[in-house]
Amino acid sequence: MFGFFRRKKKKEEPHYDPTNLRITDLRKGWFVDYDFQTWEAIEEYEYDWGNQDFSYEFLLDNGSGQQLFLSIEEDDGLNCVIFEKMRFSTLPQADEIEAAVKSNGKPPRQLQVNGIRYYFDGEYPGFWRNIKASKSQEFMLWDYWDDSDEKCLNIEQWDDNTFEAALGTWKPEHAFSNLTPREQA
Repeated sequence: MFGFFRRKKKKEEPHYDPTNLRITDLRKGWFVDYDFQTWEAIEEYEYDWGNQDFSYEFLLDNGSGQQLFLSIEEDDGLNCVIFEKMRFSTLPQADEIEAAVKSNGKPPRQLQVNGIRYYFDGEYPGFWRNIKASKSQEFMLWDYWDDSDEKCLNIEQWDDNTFEAALGTWKPEHAFSNLTPREQA
């Protein structure tokens, strides 16, 4: 008898076309195949670069203890980069990078990591947030790419003394397949 007075919840329309899933549709909790493994997007992050320019990053987990970061940005085409975070202090030039940033506000123009030479490509002030949170954190990103434009190095500064680094590899959209949304309860 009481069920008669209950209102049915309106079903929300998905943000994607289920007949044409793309990597840009990925959300936290979804699954995606990459490099012959199935990965779950266990975290989702938003980067606000100003002027309505946003990019997104997902922490992917393969269920066997391996985690990667997938960065997705639409800027003159779709850019997908798989990153592995590394301790900043393990960079061969970590002290030099930190000293350069503190003395003149910019890291060196070239860096060499694991035998690969990376060239400064851009400086990007922005705001980062985990989509679970409403507050953002301000940070600075310095972007480096190798001669092939397929490998990159990111240096991030979060406050005066906190630096992070990540090595990445550009991937075409077709490197990601079988996108599977999590079933909604």
